[in-house]
Amino acid sequence: MDLLNEYLGIFDWKLLAQTSFRLLFIVVVAWFFRSLLDKLLGRLKNRLDERAQAAHEARTEYTKRVETLILLVRQGGIVVLWLVVGLVILKEVGVEIAPILASAGIVGLAVGFGGQNLVRDVISGFFIILEDQIRVGDVAIINGTGGLVEEINFRTIILRDLGGVVHIFPNGAVTSLSNLTKEWSAYVFDIGVAYKENTDAVVTILEEVGRELKEDAVFGPMILEEPEIFGVDKLDNSAVVIKGRIKTVPIQQWAVGREFLRRVKQAFDARGIEIPFPHQTVYFGEASKPFAVHLLERKKREENSGEVSSPESGDTRREPSWATT
Repeated sequence: MDLLNEYLGIFDWKLLAQTSFRLLFIVVVAWFFRSLLDKLLGRLKNRLDERAQAAHEARTEYTKRVETLILLVRQGGIVVLWLVVGLVILKEVGVEIAPILASAGIVGLAVGFGGQNLVRDVISGFFIILEDQIRVGDVAIINGTGGLVEEINFRTIILRDLGGVVHIFPNGAVTSLSNLTKEWSAYVFDIGVAYKENTDAVVTILEEVGRELKEDAVFGPMILEEPEIFGVDKLDNSAVVIKGRIKTVPIQQWAVGREFLRRVKQAFDARGIEIPFPHQTVYFGEASKPFAVHLLERKKREENSGEVSSPESGDTRREPSWATT
């Protein structure tokens, strides 16, 4: 009994109680911050889901990206949180953490120099996904190269161009990014007609073709608004250029544009509207019709024969003696 009392007297129960209380307080605070992190990430996920519903996006791919993003942030936050908690607990139990921090700083500095490009790519990829700049299935132009986005990772973006070539861009090396299919797309057209045509009549024809295309059972659902005809945009060398735009659902602008041009060509042919092409026409005046220029060939006959071919009748006659000198 005396030996037990002697051993128990070694402990400073007051200090032990204070240390235990501090450790318990640290664990409670850590649990609170972890719950707060989960709550904030849950709100972020709900907000991203609402944005996806408002934009009528494909749920499968978008949900997959959101879950990946939330999981990455949660794992990173938990690692940092428990790292800080561990260092505080070590300090409370009397372990000197200054050498640990110094060693960690040296290791982190070495890793930072060796993997700075990797860290830059991951951070850039995180913000690309967070800000929803592009998504899988978009058509984008990255650093001047256009194509279909096939995959988005935290380190790279994979793009396939029209020729089937796959381009891989590190996220940190992306200096310019243009998304051609975000939320809605547009087909912008420049149609040239001859100077002799009435531009008001041409605009009316384009508006009629646009309305018919909007009412089409196949192409109508691809068009979001009535086609816009801006009017005469340029007086070119051989054509009056009329500009317009058709707003479509994402990635359907090219299909709608090709059908629109096909119908415009048919409408112009039916109404006799001239679409300029490389050729030359000679006019006497603005109101005159073009005339044909006939090249008259004179066949050479025997030297000093004096025979002349009539270009109209094809007969041959000899020049009189007084016509030659």
